[in-house]
Amino acid sequence: MNVSSEATRSFWTLDTSLPNAPRLEQDEHCDVAVVGAGIAGVSIAYELALAGRKVVLVDRGPLLGGMTSRTTAHLAPICDDGLSALIDMRGEALARGFQESQQAAVDRIERHVATLEIDCDFRRLDGFLFPAAWMDEKEAARECNKEYAAAAKIGAEAEHGKGVPLKGHESAPILRYPDQATFHPLKYLRALLADFEKRGGKAFADSAATEIEEGDKVRLKCDGGSTVTASNAVFATNSPINTWVKIHSKMAPYRTYAMAFDIARGTLPDALYWDMDDPYYYVRLNPGPGKTDCLIAGGRDHKSGEADDGAARFVALEAWIRALVPDLGGERARWSGQVLETIDFCGFIGRSPGNGNVFIATGDSGQGMTHGALAGLLIRDLIVDGSNSWEAVYAPDRTPPAALAHYVNENLTTVKNLAGYLLPGEVKSADALEPGEGGILQDGLSKFAVCRDRDGKLHRHSASCTHLGCIVHWNSTEQCWDCPCHGSQFAPDGTVLNGPAIRPLG
Repeated sequence: MNVSSEATRSFWTLDTSLPNAPRLEQDEHCDVAVVGAGIAGVSIAYELALAGRKVVLVDRGPLLGGMTSRTTAHLAPICDDGLSALIDMRGEALARGFQESQQAAVDRIERHVATLEIDCDFRRLDGFLFPAAWMDEKEAARECNKEYAAAAKIGAEAEHGKGVPLKGHESAPILRYPDQATFHPLKYLRALLADFEKRGGKAFADSAATEIEEGDKVRLKCDGGSTVTASNAVFATNSPINTWVKIHSKMAPYRTYAMAFDIARGTLPDALYWDMDDPYYYVRLNPGPGKTDCLIAGGRDHKSGEADDGAARFVALEAWIRALVPDLGGERARWSGQVLETIDFCGFIGRSPGNGNVFIATGDSGQGMTHGALAGLLIRDLIVDGSNSWEAVYAPDRTPPAALAHYVNENLTTVKNLAGYLLPGEVKSADALEPGEGGILQDGLSKFAVCRDRDGKLHRHSASCTHLGCIVHWNSTEQCWDCPCHGSQFAPDGTVLNGPAIRPLG
């Protein structure tokens, strides 16, 4: 991916640059080709290199320049949608497998940090689930009891408690989840990439896979004309670019927002904090220089392409966290990212449906860091050994019966979007657009995505996403076009920033 060119910058990029890598300018032959250099792709490539495989890693943009750089990096094995919901959806056995595998992912990150002596602020800490602002004590206690019982069923450790050090919640019913973790994702992944290359792995940036030929060997032709030929291929591109519908109809893109603030050390205990709202808010700390740390808060999620009010969401997010932490300092950064929510709360990691030597890792469901590290373990085992004990939890070809309602509801977005071809445009004239503005223009029977970038240049392209033809929508916060159906993103000039689309806007 190449969302590094979007308008906002995450906190992580303020002190850590993205690694340099050459463009693919010659043909390569290898055991495994990995497409996508975020935490999933890098973890997969690294684990396979440790297993002795010859690996080539390619990305359409800079390495680590995709959604991984826009995370808030909670290393939490607890299901993002709640353990009770996970058990209801998948049953106790598979829910237990999910919990065990997510914990194994955190353990694996910790092991790499220790082995490579990575200075990335990795640390174990508690996670706290506390009431949403609208909940009374009875409702909060009921939610705590439900999640505590779910944790007990699958062997996840949780403890009842009273209060967290957030204003208004000092005596509220809460749950404490011990043995969570967090880190600086870019510092960690830069170290993995460095060791990957020391072990003979090859990594190429600014090399978009534009043609994919599957068979006994997988051939990936990149936009520079060079080809990677591999015995196995892995697509870890946030949203997979090698399949058109099979996976994309089982997950939906959501935009989430984050802000970083200075905070005096000791103001708030170092922990992970999540409220019980839906969508929920989340908070963590990151060590800073001297006596000042950084507090990172996130939330205000919405379906991608269905709202263009990022500025208002940042205002609401800041108001929420300042109400809880009145002594919060000045703002350091604000950014947004996109997550892919699956219909049953678990990622799709494993063999791509219908392909024996093609694998995918997608559907982070708000847990991109642990899903990414887990993908390294699971896909390594599938390629090297042919199986993995958690394979059924994440099998890409699954559609659990309990998820049918979610499946239908999420796919109504596509139906509603395609009906938009019958509606009038959003702007009457492209000439009236101010710098930073964009919208859909009706011209005869055709719809065009028109925008004026912040330098004042006017751009006009077809409004049809090149993946499956949905109408894109302008994202004024990130200065890009979002497809609400399956998560593709395009720059003002039509260039693909995020898949599953692989061709620019027409």
